[in-house]
Amino acid sequence: MKILAIEKEIPGVDWSTVSKELLAQEALDVYKMYLSEQLREHYFNEEKCAILVLECGSKAQAQALLGKLPLVEKNLITFEIMELHPYTGYDRIIHTIAQQ
Repeated sequence: MKILAIEKEIPGVDWSTVSKELLAQEALDVYKMYLSEQLREHYFNEEKCAILVLECGSKAQAQALLGKLPLVEKNLITFEIMELHPYTGYDRIIHTIAQQ
């Protein structure tokens, strides 16, 4: 199942106090997720928040996976998680057009 995870920063976090070691560990853990093929795509949006496309069995599995990231464990960020389902609108649209 494809899962979309959108990073949400926790209000009030002072990023100037976050250690470079913690950020390096976060990067390494995300890279390991990518190598394990659980992380399929990753981007930054215009606000520099991470947008991740995961391959997991469920939303709960995705939540557990992301919960192990250092920045999530330290309550510096969280993720909004949603399932992505195949688009099924073509059948409805094409069926409607064909009946006209």
